[in-house]
Order: sequence, then C-alpha cells, then structure tokens
Amino acid sequence: MGKLDGKVAVITGGATGIGRAAAKRFIEEGAFVFIFGRRQDALDAAVAELGPNARAVKGSVSDEADLDRLYAAVKAERGTLDIIFANAGVGSLLPLGKLTAEHIDETFNTNVKGTIFTVQKALPLMGEGGSIILTGSSAGTTGAPAFSVYSASKAAVRNLARTWAEDLKGTGIRVNVLSPGPTATELAKA
Repeated sequence: MGKLDGKVAVITGGATGIGRAAAKRFIEEGAFVFIFGRRQDALDAAVAELGPNARAVKGSVSDEADLDRLYAAVKAERGTLDIIFANAGVGSLLPLGKLTAEHIDETFNTNVKGTIFTVQKALPLMGEGGSIILTGSSAGTTGAPAFSVYSASKAAVRNLARTWAEDLKGTGIRVNVLSPGPTATELAKA
C-alpha cells in the first residue's frame, strides 16, 4: 500500500526532468498521474515508461485554453484532483544590458502566469486533503550572473506559495514550494 493510493495528480512539465521523476515516484506510491507538456514525443516516451497509471495531455501552461483541456480530461476520466504539481518552467541566460521584452515575456508567462493559472484552474477539482506543489528554485533567493529574469520569476513563485497558503486557510488544501538547486535536467543542460 503506497502513500498515494487512490490519489489523482497533475504534473505540468511532467514529460522530462523533475516532473517525470516525480510522476514515476507518485505512481510507485499508488497515484494516477496526468502529465502535461508541450512536446508530444516526450509525452509519449514518458507514458510508455510510466505505464497504465499515467495519461498525457499536450499543451502549454501559458495557454489558458490548453489548461482548460487538461482539467476537462482530468474531470472526465477521474472526476477529482488531489495533487497539483506546478512544475513547468523555462529559463535561459541573458545578462542585464541584453534583456529583451520577448525573453521577459516567455519567462514570466510560463513561470509566473502559467503557475497561477495552473493552480487556479485546478481548484474546482480539489478538496480537503489536497496538495499544491510549486517548483521554485534556489535562484529565487540568490543572485546568479545572467539569470536575473529567471531568478525574479522564481522569487515570485515562492511568494505565490506563501500567499496562497494564507488564501486557502481553512480549506484543507496545502501549498508548498520546492526550491531545488542546480539539477541535471534538459533546462539546465541547454
């Protein structure tokens, strides 16, 4: 009997890296997991590895219609949601003096706006005992050369977790943020 028997989870950025590793562990602990990501080939490979307790939905956290499709799939197949792991994120090195509006928009649309709407749109499917997990970064509390926009977006994620914990008091839904340091993911290797 696993710690997550009977639980339903959604993991954004679930096809690779931290998200895929989390999906594998959640399934090992008994959960049914929906992984969400932008690349169909990576989603297909992940589901092939994860097995029958995984489903993939293709889309981007920065597109609200894609998130609506994700949660419609969860509702249709499972009816409820216990865990949302808002893990999708982007980041690239660009120093002050070279920053562009496009760079800022891409980073904040995924890491901040995407996180906000990933969680907000999940709430109608969640109830007491639910868990919201956000992926922050150690970069959100420290400076790193050429990583100011990413670092600022992850500082925002940390504050979202703190604020939402207050917003959700009394609902029985927990909010936590994970702030890993450098991790050998596709994002880190890019």
